[in-house]
Amino acid sequence: MLNSKTIGQKIADARKKCQLSQAELAKQVSISPQAVGKWERGESMPDISTLNHLAEILGVDLNYFSDRFPSETTAPAAATEAPKASPKKRFDWNWDMSQGNWADADFSGLKNLKEKFSSSNMKNCQFRNSDLSELILGKNNIERCDFTASDLRNSKIQSSNLLQNQFNQCSFIDALISKSNIEKCDFSAADFSGAEIHEVNFERNILNDVTWKFTRFTRTNLSQMVFSGTFEDCHFEHCSFYNMTFENATILNTFFKYNDRFKKVRFVNCHVDSITLAFLKNNDANLEGVSVLQQ
Repeated sequence: MLNSKTIGQKIADARKKCQLSQAELAKQVSISPQAVGKWERGESMPDISTLNHLAEILGVDLNYFSDRFPSETTAPAAATEAPKASPKKRFDWNWDMSQGNWADADFSGLKNLKEKFSSSNMKNCQFRNSDLSELILGKNNIERCDFTASDLRNSKIQSSNLLQNQFNQCSFIDALISKSNIEKCDFSAADFSGAEIHEVNFERNILNDVTWKFTRFTRTNLSQMVFSGTFEDCHFEHCSFYNMTFENATILNTFFKYNDRFKKVRFVNCHVDSITLAFLKNNDANLEGVSVLQQ
C-alpha cells in the first residue's frame, strides 16, 4: 500500500544520494525545509504535481515513488542543480496506478492516465480539473473523491463501485458505463451526451442541470432520483424505475421500451413531443403532469 511513510523514505534516500540537504531540496521545490522534513518523516505527502517535480530534481523516474518498484534509485552520485527535464516528461504518465490503495491524495490536474488505474481503491482523493479522457476503470472502488470539472469523455467504467463522489461539471461524452454500482454521487451540470449506461445500479444520485443527449440507458436500475432539464434523442430500454421523478423536464424524441415499474414514475411539469408521448403511453406511464408541445 502506498502511503506517506513510503514516499517520505524514498524522498530521503534519493536526496541523500544526490548529496542535497533538506534546505537545498526545499529551495529547488520552492517550499520550506520544514515541509521537506515532514515529508521524510511521513507526516505529510506531496501532491502529484510536486512528486513529478521531485522526480526531475532527484533524477529518478516517477515510478520510483510507487511501492510496486524497488527503492533503489538511479540518481547521480552528486548533483549541484536540478537536471533539466524535457518538456514532454512532465505529466507524461508512465506511472501505473493500478492495483493500488490510495487515500487522501491530491491528483488534481492529472493527465493521460487512461488504462493505468484499474483494480484500485480510492478514498477521499482529489482529481479536480483532470484530463481523464479515455480512462478505463475496471473493478475499482472509488469513494468520496472529487472529480469536479474533469474530462472523462470516451471513458470506460466497468464492474466498479462509485460511492459519494463529486462529478460536478464533468464531461462523460461518449462514455461507456457498465455493470457498476453508482450511488449518492453528485453529477450536477455534467454532460452525458452520447454516453451509454448499461447494467448499472444508478441510485440516489444528484442530477441537477445535467445534459442528456443521445444518452442510452439499458438494463439499468434507476432508483430514488429526480431527472430534470432536457432529454433529446435518449433511450430507456429494459430499465427498472423505483421512486423516480421527471420534474420540469423537456423530453424530445426519446424512446421508452420494456421498462419495469414505469407506471409509478412521477411526471411533474414535463413537456414532451408527440413521438415521446406515444412511447410513454406504450409503457403505461401515468401522464398526469405531462403536456404535449405544439409542433
